[in-house]
Amino acid sequence: MPDAWRPDPAQGVFETLLVLDGRPVEPAAHLARLHTSLTKLYPSHEPPPVDVPRVNGQHGYSTRGTSPSGRREALRITVAPASGGELGVRIERRGGAPGAFVSLSGRKGAGNAVSLRSLRLAGGLGAHKWGDRSLLDAAQAELPAGTLPLIVDEDGAVLEVSRANVFAVHDGALSTPPLDGRILPGITRMRVLEIADALGIETRERGLGRNDLLAADEVFLTGSVRGIERVEALDDTPLASRGGVARRLAAELWRAWTETSAPSPVG
Repeated sequence: MPDAWRPDPAQGVFETLLVLDGRPVEPAAHLARLHTSLTKLYPSHEPPPVDVPRVNGQHGYSTRGTSPSGRREALRITVAPASGGELGVRIERRGGAPGAFVSLSGRKGAGNAVSLRSLRLAGGLGAHKWGDRSLLDAAQAELPAGTLPLIVDEDGAVLEVSRANVFAVHDGALSTPPLDGRILPGITRMRVLEIADALGIETRERGLGRNDLLAADEVFLTGSVRGIERVEALDDTPLASRGGVARRLAAELWRAWTETSAPSPVG
């Protein structure tokens, strides 16, 4: 695997939203991040008109919830340069969102854990959600089911997983890599930090190394479709799962996502 990689900008950038019981989760925050990427990556192009009403209206979604049943699907919005020189938009509705929430429903033993395998990549994937996933797809193809690539910089810094941000718990405090341009500013990452603060859990945005994960009481991932996923192993070394911080956070995240009395939260 090469030490450095640059995505193909012709494939554009994308956002994937969870749709829970017919309601997109965090649509405004996702679209704001998409707009930020477009203005930085394609400054000579006028950003296309993609907003919450269009996303909801095009697919019959609502900004308010229904009685929570846990029915899930995913919505992918891709914006890329078109043949005419403008930016084109593709919105795809995907039934049956993949993966399982970890303890978000509050059911004992709910959810699945994943394993991680280190993948060295100078500078990381960056702060944009590139449509070009060729490097990640190639890395994933070499891994067994249930194992994901963990992006690690040349200096050994843990950055992110192919589809999620990384958190570690040490003595009840929550740590996650900083937004220094090497990782995606995850929407669920942001929400989990807010929830932790509201619960009085200490949070630290700081550099993490492989040894920090090995020594952690818990390691988990946050993503917009799968919510919170527990990590059970790193490079074939089992990781601890003690303390219950992830389960606490997951229960509050589930509550926020299934709120039925208010419009979708804006990040």
